[in-house]
Amino acid sequence: MLVIPEIKVKLYIKYMVSLRCKMMVKEELMNLGIKYVVIDLGVVEILEDITPEQHEQLKKNLLKSGLLLLDDKRNILIERIQNVVIDMIHYSDELPKINFSDYISEQLGYDYTYLSNMFAEVKGMTLQHFIIIHRIEKVKELLLYDELNLTEISYRLQYSSVAHLSNQFKKITGLTPSFYKQIKQKRSVNLEDL
Repeated sequence: MLVIPEIKVKLYIKYMVSLRCKMMVKEELMNLGIKYVVIDLGVVEILEDITPEQHEQLKKNLLKSGLLLLDDKRNILIERIQNVVIDMIHYSDELPKINFSDYISEQLGYDYTYLSNMFAEVKGMTLQHFIIIHRIEKVKELLLYDELNLTEISYRLQYSSVAHLSNQFKKITGLTPSFYKQIKQKRSVNLEDL
């Protein structure tokens, strides 16, 4: 019979947004002899309680790498909200079939209005705007890869239409998607001439 270890502690880490960050955290945990089960974006699940000394040392070591071990419950929740949005938009093969608000609420186990109000209070922007910014970043990334046309990108990121995507893109970047793509292509051609 398979025995699944019980998770004792969850640590939340701010600015942990890439594979490289995960590797740095893994290394710090190993150096301190802390046994972990999962290292994910912004969260580490640990098998045993850690001593205050280990906690403080981990905090100091992570800070040297630009990562922040969170202690405050509000900041932890804000970080969890951001990680759900980033993971949903940048690291999922496809976006959820339900509304983003329902998805975020479901993932975190809180009412969306509560999450949204707290996010706006702490971050100074609405959660909806944060989602839009990340969707536009994903659009920019997909435009640069040049594998999908604007209609396919619009469908993949669940925009109601290409016009809606284009309007949001222009509102956030100041450029149309096609002009953005032209600028990037010209820049890469100019770099090849060097």
